[in-house]
Amino acid sequence: MSVQWFPGHMNKARREIENVMTQVDLVIEVLDARIPDSSQNPMLTTLRGDVPVLRLLNKKDLADKGRVNRWLEHWRDADQITAYPFSTQDKADLAKLSSWVQKLVPHRGSAEKPIRAMIAGIPNVGKSSLMNALLGKRVAKVGNEPAVTKAQQKLRVNDGFQILDTPGILWPKIENPDASYRLAVTGAVRDTAIDYEDVAVVGLKFFIADYSDALITRYKLKEAPVDAVETLKIIGSKRGALRAGGKIDMHKAAEVFLSDVRSGAIGPYVMETPEMVADEWVKVEQVKAEKEAARQARLAAAVPQRQQQQNVEYRQDQDKAPISDEKE
Repeated sequence: MSVQWFPGHMNKARREIENVMTQVDLVIEVLDARIPDSSQNPMLTTLRGDVPVLRLLNKKDLADKGRVNRWLEHWRDADQITAYPFSTQDKADLAKLSSWVQKLVPHRGSAEKPIRAMIAGIPNVGKSSLMNALLGKRVAKVGNEPAVTKAQQKLRVNDGFQILDTPGILWPKIENPDASYRLAVTGAVRDTAIDYEDVAVVGLKFFIADYSDALITRYKLKEAPVDAVETLKIIGSKRGALRAGGKIDMHKAAEVFLSDVRSGAIGPYVMETPEMVADEWVKVEQVKAEKEAARQARLAAAVPQRQQQQNVEYRQDQDKAPISDEKE
């Protein structure tokens, strides 16, 4: 799936984050707990350099706890990154956040030297909800559409803790096509940029393979689903997604399914595991290597062709050259 999602304000946001990164002590990266890897912005890793990062796997109430814990263990063991499952609706999580931040930046935290934390993340992961919850008031616009926040805000949580909000930015190109679909299923990509039926079918294939019982329960299926397209038709028929003559409106059926997935009505899930993502990246690198080999082959084949053409042109120029009648 090809998605164009790098409009001007996101390009501007990238430059702004790069400019202020030297002024912060910590990056709080808000991720979607349902897609812990796909919701990471690879640009942020490059932009933050040595600045420590605290990852919050937001929307934990919508996520499969077992798979979330696998990601926490993976990051701790492989990258030594601090991460916690999180929910902006959980007062206990909000109360713990200051202590989590303090552990990562122990040399700051006073009124004279407050911790300056940047809140970052891709669109629609809950950054604005986190800010509002931390500050106890509505200071950031909240919406279920990506890229709601479009300007930086510097706000005081308490005497020793300041937060800098940044616009939700996506990166210009997703090299892993599977990740692009997962972002679309969970709603990080604007719905105007995707084909609903296409994304719903991909989402259903995942649920059929990993969370079949959730589909059976939600849609009162008589047996375990096997085919994604047929399952989407059943969902459409059960939810009134019908056109004249009783024909299934597949677009409407896809809307129903994706709405259930995004709202949590279908049940908790996590769409990726560390092992799955590692395998996907092996395939991505193989494809890149194959494309590069093909490009080099085309270039190599073009060299003798260009040389042959140059020889022809040289001979043509010689034939056209005037013959001198002067004698030596």
